[in-house]
Amino acid sequence: MRFFLGVALSLLSSTLVVAQTYTDCNPTEKTCPADPAFGQSDKTFDFTSGAADAFKSTGAVTYDQTNGATFTISKQGDGPLIQSGSYIMFGRVEFTIKAASGTGIVSSAVLQSDDLDEIDWEWLGGNNAQVQTNYFGKGDTTSFSRGAYHANSGNHDDFHTYSVDWTSTQIVWAIDGNTVRVLTPETAETNQYPQSPMMIKVGVWAGGDSNNAQGTIDWAGGLTDYTQGPFKMYMKSMTVTDYSTGTSYSYGDKSGSWESIVAEGGKVNGNKAAEPTSTESAPAITATVDSVPVPWSGTHKETTSWVTPNVWPWVATGSPTASSTGYQYDWESGSGHNKPPGGGSMGEKSPDFSSN
Repeated sequence: MRFFLGVALSLLSSTLVVAQTYTDCNPTEKTCPADPAFGQSDKTFDFTSGAADAFKSTGAVTYDQTNGATFTISKQGDGPLIQSGSYIMFGRVEFTIKAASGTGIVSSAVLQSDDLDEIDWEWLGGNNAQVQTNYFGKGDTTSFSRGAYHANSGNHDDFHTYSVDWTSTQIVWAIDGNTVRVLTPETAETNQYPQSPMMIKVGVWAGGDSNNAQGTIDWAGGLTDYTQGPFKMYMKSMTVTDYSTGTSYSYGDKSGSWESIVAEGGKVNGNKAAEPTSTESAPAITATVDSVPVPWSGTHKETTSWVTPNVWPWVATGSPTASSTGYQYDWESGSGHNKPPGGGSMGEKSPDFSSN
């Protein structure tokens, strides 16, 4: 057994594709625990003052008074991340971020639900002039044309504020207060409008790792040379508003529709005073992602084809199942680290980090 574990850990360090998005329990497939509700308005987390209890950090995340949270990739397999312990059910999130530079390095700020609805910001370390937005509904990968690129000069050099304003009628992405993209249920691909309770994840990973699929490497901008690191992403602050109220959110059925979500002790869309009062119009999109598909094997994972991970970073236990790269995610650890972020077992929720 010790020999097996040693081999497994060696393989982990050399072959792992680091991902930042997965689900412990998909409510469209089975009954899952309720999600702790954020249930607050205009809550600002100032990372220049240190870590916030509302987030669980994993990997090389440090804090200082100048840059706030620093996410560092020093070697193959690194994928530092912070993740909220509570969820918003529609809401607004503002991230003040300086993206990481470096070929193949991907900085990410993601809203993601248990049933794999998702709203993204992603910055490529080899492109200091653009940022990508994206969305997914229910883990559907039948189309890779939902991403769009937007002008964002100097995103590696300076801090900018990137926001997502998400309601039942529109998603507005903005940079420094200027709208760059708007999505509505009518303009989204069929049944793809994100509409279920979202956690918040921010981190950086190496899409250009040599063990990733070639499509992932191409999308990320090329192979990552770790000798050119360390690669660092920074986040000074985050401001979060939940447009719903209550203590927890649960799925009333397996549809994943927002009308089915139940707010315990509150109401979905119960914080109307915080919602935007006008409908944004969409500006012209710089470019859509179609010739190089967004890599589901990189920032995204599909429950139907991938075993839920419960060893950080992203190694699952259970029956042998091959990843998208052909490596197996069935290793077990005897080191005491076989817990998901938050320390629970598979299917359990992370603790509520809703206080700062």
